[in-house]
Amino acid sequence: MVSRRFDRFIDALGSTIVSERASNQYSRIEGDLRGNAIRRRNLRLYLGELDRIGPRTLLIGEAPSYRGGRLTGIAFVSEAVMLGGVDSLNHSLILGADRGYRKATPGPKLSTEASATMVWETIRRIEPLPMLWNAFPFHPFRPGNPQSNRAPSPAELAIGGRFIEWLLRLFPFDTVVAIGNHASASLTQLGIDHEKVRHPSQGGKQKFVAGMAHVGKRTR
Repeated sequence: MVSRRFDRFIDALGSTIVSERASNQYSRIEGDLRGNAIRRRNLRLYLGELDRIGPRTLLIGEAPSYRGGRLTGIAFVSEAVMLGGVDSLNHSLILGADRGYRKATPGPKLSTEASATMVWETIRRIEPLPMLWNAFPFHPFRPGNPQSNRAPSPAELAIGGRFIEWLLRLFPFDTVVAIGNHASASLTQLGIDHEKVRHPSQGGKQKFVAGMAHVGKRTR
């Protein structure tokens, strides 16, 4: 059964207007409306799964990538991760096509995304499983090239701030962790106490893994 607890949150995402240098992958107003509806449902399924798990840690990244959350609707989740599912440390499965997650893009090829793979390989060992989100929950891209990524602007981080605060009301997190500098800057601006770890992209995997291990020790 699909949870209705998150309807207002998802509706607000779907009605948010972004600039011409960003894409709202949940939009009810513009873009690929059919694909966006699938992504909204994927996100609702994910939030429902995490609600049952009872996450105590919220991990905040920078923004969805064009090969990850832009396509699936879930932060740090490529199509390959989403449809393949993840076996967590206690062998409870999350995500996966058999749970109702659907591909929103045409064709059989599944997107892969290095950061998504690295993040899930690390967090699947954490009990209970953390929740993943982004400081700017929409996809920012370089002008004229939607198949690219760029850092979100301060104005975009301000847009994302309300959704972070909303999640903190929806879930009783004990710990918030920023993945990278932009996420940390956003959380600082919001006055949210947090840890910070290195983003796994661009050679940062080992520092990310070490940072998450340090956070795990402090939150036990």
